[in-house]
Amino acid sequence: MDKFVIRKRSHDDEGIDHKPKRKCSETLKDENGDKEDCAISNFVVKSPAWRHLKGQNLNCDYCVFFSKSCADEIFKECEKLLTYNEGQLAKVNLFGKWHDIPRKQVAHGDEGLSYTFSNNTVPARPWTPFLKKIKDTISEVTGHEFNFVLINRYKDGKDHMGEHRDDEKDLVQGHPIASLSLGQPRDFIFKHADSRGKNAKCNIDPVKIELQHGSLLLMNHPTNTFWYHSLPQRKKLLNVRINMTFRKMVKK
Repeated sequence: MDKFVIRKRSHDDEGIDHKPKRKCSETLKDENGDKEDCAISNFVVKSPAWRHLKGQNLNCDYCVFFSKSCADEIFKECEKLLTYNEGQLAKVNLFGKWHDIPRKQVAHGDEGLSYTFSNNTVPARPWTPFLKKIKDTISEVTGHEFNFVLINRYKDGKDHMGEHRDDEKDLVQGHPIASLSLGQPRDFIFKHADSRGKNAKCNIDPVKIELQHGSLLLMNHPTNTFWYHSLPQRKKLLNVRINMTFRKMVKK
C-alpha cells in the first residue's frame, strides 16, 4: 500500500514543541509475533496547517492531519482490524438505568489502564502496531505523549454522542486530548457549562465545527473544564465515522 505522508510545519507561535521528523519502516507484528496486515509501514512527518479555536476558556487547535488518500487507507484498515466491545462493556448507566451505547466502542492503551465514565469502566486492550503508529505520529507532530485511545464507530448519522465533558479523574489533569476523525464528516458542538439548560447563568453562543475526514482536533486545557461537547444525530447522513481520542491517563 502507499506510504502515508503528513506535512509538518512550525507551530512555535502556538506553544507546541515538535520533535524531529522521523521515518518508521520496521516490520509490524502483532502480540503473537506474527506479521500484521497493516497499511502503516512508513511515515514521513511534515506540516498540517492549524486553525486555532478560541472562546471564553475554549482553547482548541484543528487541522486536516492526514491527506485524503492517507485517511482513506487508515479508515480501511480500521474496518479490517478493529473489533469492538460487546455485552456489559457496550453499555452505560444513566440515572440508574443501563442503556446501550449509541455507537460501537473499544479502548487500547498501556498495560493496566482503564477509563471510567457513566458508571462503566472500559479496560484498555493492548496497543496494536497499527494503532501505535497512529499514536506515535500524532505525538510527533503535536509534541504531546498519549498512553490510551478510546475509539468510537458511528455506523451512520443516527449514532451519536451526548453532551459531556472529558474531566474524569482517570485523566491526567491539564493534558490535551487529541481527537482523530475518519470517514463521514460530522458536526461537533461545544456548549459552555454556564449556558446550558433552563437555569443558565449567562448566554454564551455554542461553537460548532464540522470534523472532516482525516482531521485532528486538539482539545487543550481548560476546554474540558468549562465546555461540554457532543456529536448530535444527523439522520440524513448514511456513512460510517470512526473517531479516535488519544488521552494521557493516570497510571495507578
